[in-house]
Amino acid sequence: MIDRYSRPHLKAIWEPARKYETWLQVEFLACEALAKKGLIPASAVRQIHAKARINPARIEALERVTKHDVIAFIESISEQVGPAARYLHLGLTSSDILDTSLAVLMVEAADAILEDLDRLLTVLRERAWEHRDTLMIGRSHGIHGEPITFGVKLAIWYDETKRHRERFRAARDGIACGKASGAMGTFAHLTPDIEAYVCKKLGLKPAPASNQVVQRDRHAAYLTALALLASSIEKFATEIRHLQRTEVLEAEEPFTPGQKGSSAMPHKRNPIVSENLCGLARLVRANCLASMENIALWHERDISHSSVERVIIPDSTILVDFMLARFTELMANLVVYPDRMRRNIELTGGVIYSQRLMLELVRQGAPRVQAYEVVQRLAMAAWQGRVSFRDLVEKDSFITRHLSPAAIGTCFNPKAYTRHIPDIFKRVFGTSGKARTPRKRGSA
Repeated sequence: MIDRYSRPHLKAIWEPARKYETWLQVEFLACEALAKKGLIPASAVRQIHAKARINPARIEALERVTKHDVIAFIESISEQVGPAARYLHLGLTSSDILDTSLAVLMVEAADAILEDLDRLLTVLRERAWEHRDTLMIGRSHGIHGEPITFGVKLAIWYDETKRHRERFRAARDGIACGKASGAMGTFAHLTPDIEAYVCKKLGLKPAPASNQVVQRDRHAAYLTALALLASSIEKFATEIRHLQRTEVLEAEEPFTPGQKGSSAMPHKRNPIVSENLCGLARLVRANCLASMENIALWHERDISHSSVERVIIPDSTILVDFMLARFTELMANLVVYPDRMRRNIELTGGVIYSQRLMLELVRQGAPRVQAYEVVQRLAMAAWQGRVSFRDLVEKDSFITRHLSPAAIGTCFNPKAYTRHIPDIFKRVFGTSGKARTPRKRGSA
């Protein structure tokens, strides 16, 4: 499933051939920096550049013997390059290659995900404006509260997604960090300017201080940012799942021609995309926990983190890329039912206006405790379905003693709850503007 939906570009980042190409780039830049200082012949660098080619099958065959991936890689390149190969890996340790190249690949994956986020933000903004004034019931604990608009819900999602973009951009910058400081990080066999040259050419910063590895809090921050993002996608998808429930049906995933919902029940239209996204978020969060476990390594380094990262970093970036693409498509085509939203507002016979009624009684001089008790008593009676809440209110002597019929009517106007939504939109989007005309998506 991930193979079907994830973009080939991001998956290709983690292919073995690409990894080895990046290793070779790091090795070549280190040789180039040494040649510029006159420490190795420039002719050797030219020879390495001309002859070195990646052969994943040969590297893997050598690794089966050496039991060491970087040594197998260097031996494979040396077979092609000849005598000049003695200048490869000069003064470097394996993690100089592994960590620096991993940073390059993680930055590239991050840039692809940031582009995904930009596309999602565009769609969320468009749909929020489309439904800025589309009234619906707000719910707390799953119970009807007071009217809101669907646009406000989506503006909240937009604002949350924007924060994820800022967090992930910071994590991307944090991981854009390489090293060429040697086995213990002390530059015992190279100089810091070699490291600086390699990193600059790769678009990275040198780690200010390293031991044998780049410290894993950077990688954990990256995976944590992805886990937070995946968790919000799960939150949004969970909301869609609730709104698509048969008894609610205020919004639903598009159901395309030829699509089937159940092998047994032909009538089913299930929120399968949203459910899929909720499940995948669990994997991304689990990978985040593993990244935190990788922070504590023995002394200057062990390799307990290595096997974990070979799984969690490619998987998490590919998963989040997939989730963003799928959720963006879902939101662009989400079917919204404004008429059903309005009907659901009236489902409880007007009890949702209880707070506005109570506050108006207080403003007109009624004691708050007494106003609360009276309004609650009438609301509970209406809740049991004997008569509408408004009918009970208009006949109650305590209420009519404080409020005129016109004042009571004002308390039951749902638009009174949304008069400040332009202000919210101005905070989120920088302008209150005019809402767009909702697209014709169907009715209920």
